[in-house]
Amino acid sequence: MERFFNTAGPIIPAEHYNIPLIDRMDWEEIQQLIHSKRYFVLHAPRQTGKTSTLLAIMEVLNNAGQYHVVYANIEGAQSARGDVYRGIAAVCSVIARSVEYYIGDNSVGEWLQEKGCHVPVDDRLTQLLIQWSRVSALPCILLLDEVDALVGETLISLLRQLRAGYAQRPRAFPQSVVLCGVRDVRDYRMRQPGGEVITGGSAFNIKAKSLRMGNFTQTETRELLLQHTHQTGQKFSDTIFPELWEDTNGQPWLVNALAHEMVWEDKTARNRTVTIDLERYFAAREVLIQSRTTHLDQLADKLKEKRVQHVISAVLSGEDPEVGTEDLIRPDDQQYVEDLGLIVTHPWVRISNRIYMEIIPRELTWVVQTRILAGSKSSWYIDSDHRLNMLKLLRAFQQFFRENSQSWIQRFDYKEAGPQLLLQAFLQRIINGGGRLSREYGLGRKRTDLLIKWPVDPDQGMYGPVQSVVLELKIQRGLLESMLPNALAQTSEYADMVGADESHLIFFNRDADMEWDKKIWHRQHKCKDRRIIEVWGC
Repeated sequence: MERFFNTAGPIIPAEHYNIPLIDRMDWEEIQQLIHSKRYFVLHAPRQTGKTSTLLAIMEVLNNAGQYHVVYANIEGAQSARGDVYRGIAAVCSVIARSVEYYIGDNSVGEWLQEKGCHVPVDDRLTQLLIQWSRVSALPCILLLDEVDALVGETLISLLRQLRAGYAQRPRAFPQSVVLCGVRDVRDYRMRQPGGEVITGGSAFNIKAKSLRMGNFTQTETRELLLQHTHQTGQKFSDTIFPELWEDTNGQPWLVNALAHEMVWEDKTARNRTVTIDLERYFAAREVLIQSRTTHLDQLADKLKEKRVQHVISAVLSGEDPEVGTEDLIRPDDQQYVEDLGLIVTHPWVRISNRIYMEIIPRELTWVVQTRILAGSKSSWYIDSDHRLNMLKLLRAFQQFFRENSQSWIQRFDYKEAGPQLLLQAFLQRIINGGGRLSREYGLGRKRTDLLIKWPVDPDQGMYGPVQSVVLELKIQRGLLESMLPNALAQTSEYADMVGADESHLIFFNRDADMEWDKKIWHRQHKCKDRRIIEVWGC
């Protein structure tokens, strides 16, 4: 049977192309933590392979015959919110069923039905785990998944009841407990009825270590796709692998989703003699970005959170908020956004992969894009030689910005990055007619770089000659003349790096008291390397 690329649910090795899950973690360290009776945390962004890894750990350890290991997904208790009675009852029920399913021991479930329901809820989980540990012939290991889905009093109770039995391990409590979720336990914030906020670190101070699952390496990313080639004979052009790596940075769901789009959703590629070339790859990439699948929809939903907004807005604008403002980024917020998989912090703070770089501004400006009517046809800006007329295009944007920026930016949740987002929305509406718009931004860079690639030969498309245009965006702070030399040098450097045919530098003036006739301007500058840069004011 032909295996396939998995985009939903845990990995089933017999059915899915996969990188061995144990190999993706430091298996020796996990074994040592369990053998030394430690409680620890395993966390990673959504659809990275956490559940699949827990199931693999359970299988390996149970097959070794040294422990009784049980996996339990307690996400169902989320609906209880702060109702401790319902929440802990649901957790206990899930664990009891899991013990019976994975170990074949129904005594825990029987205890829960006959006696456990009469135990006070703030001690019921502790007593259930004591019962399981005492009747088990082997030391017990509990793998709890989706712990951070719980909130409020329910989560506090769960953590405290695990801590209550810790000293009795392994004879009368699980030898090791693994908490798994998107966030590290230190980021659990639970508000009690009186308003007091308790952090996970204080409620679960028995944690020995936090392990974070990483993405695929570049080698593993390539290896996953080549498993398809080895099984079916269908080849991938070598040219797609550098693009795949830059687009995904090895994020497991993105890698699998792109591969699935290329070899299955593109029905012509179901003929396994068809080679997956770069043009097919780019087509699959664009379909995925526009698909609003569950993974990408969850990402978009996270952008609405205030903690996320503060960080992402700064990354999009390239500038840290000013000291003393309410938008100043807290270290915990930046760590939270990194744990969600939205950013990486080394070697600098930036969006974690190129696809997210595309999705985030598109998502934030989608409504604007649908409202841009006047001047939105790419054909209006194409010269007789099929090249984009960037002077005509940017003059149109200046007028659009003058007429619409005040009303549209006020509607954005990401107001600090509003000018950059508005230009990207305008360009996206036009470039979607046949070209590609790439973005590069990161915190501390004090600029946003855009790269337009436009096919000059309609018949050859992106395989033929391509017009490359660089746009460097900057917020004007202070005198223009003091910013200009460095900005011109940055624009020229970026244009050289990407081999651009044209270079444009755009300053956004946020001074509300300045008249528009003074904000809107255009002139040329010649750099030392003789490059001509078109400079625009908005």
